[in-house]
Amino acid sequence: MKIWLTGANGQLGKEFQLLAKNSKFEWQFSNSTDCDITNFNLVESKLNEYEPNIIINCAAYTKVDLAEEEQEKCYLTNTKAVENLAKLCKKNNIALIHFSTDYVFDGSSESAYTENDKTNPLSVYGKSKQLGEEKILAIQPKGIVFRTSWVYSQFGHNFLKIMLRLGKEKEKLTVVNDQISTPTHAKDLAKAVLTCIEKGISENEIELIHFSNSGTASWYDFAKYIMKEASLNCEVSPIPTSEYPLPAPRPKFSLLSIDKFVKNVGYSPPYWKDAVKNCIKLLNKETQC
Repeated sequence: MKIWLTGANGQLGKEFQLLAKNSKFEWQFSNSTDCDITNFNLVESKLNEYEPNIIINCAAYTKVDLAEEEQEKCYLTNTKAVENLAKLCKKNNIALIHFSTDYVFDGSSESAYTENDKTNPLSVYGKSKQLGEEKILAIQPKGIVFRTSWVYSQFGHNFLKIMLRLGKEKEKLTVVNDQISTPTHAKDLAKAVLTCIEKGISENEIELIHFSNSGTASWYDFAKYIMKEASLNCEVSPIPTSEYPLPAPRPKFSLLSIDKFVKNVGYSPPYWKDAVKNCIKLLNKETQC
């Protein structure tokens, strides 16, 4: 089994690179400098070179607020490039694994969103990811579109690492407490993807699957737990979103139901607090090395 992973330098891509070391699959990794996935002809030439059975697309435009200004750049990566991959995968009978977001929902639900619930993104970023999903589902290559939420890792730029830095620099912080979803450790997401590949689920007709760690949290809950686990003496206080305005609107409630994943794959993802604890341990270990 040959796997080609795009977006290898991102936090999810780096988690896959770690897991690949003990994987039975043959891997090729590329990033934006050696393969611009918005370039159809270049992607096609890479396909001919690598001859993969599966493409895992970790490449994405993820700057949620900046996307409100850089709309063309955002849509190019999150929609047009995804369409290119889907067309080439369909043409060459290659499975496509792609990642989307809880931000495709508007947050008006009172219960966890399922894969069948109607999308209604509030931001440019969310709209670009929704259109990317639609392109894949219309073209119908085999594979999986994973929707996930609030991804963090020991790698890259993310909320957990920002909180760790601020927790060392400041005595007090305010964090919004009226946006609800689930923090997701990129390592657990990568493991879930490999499990789906091993079980042959990625070889089926394209489908949406929600994946996150289990449980529910606000950004405030997330931040407060980070401080506790990292033993940082930084007081975290809750505030409403109205007191912390940002360029891109966020859904107030974007909890994803992971029932379909649990049923299809056969295990429940780790609880979000356990995943945070694990990531902090990995960061501490990295610091000590």
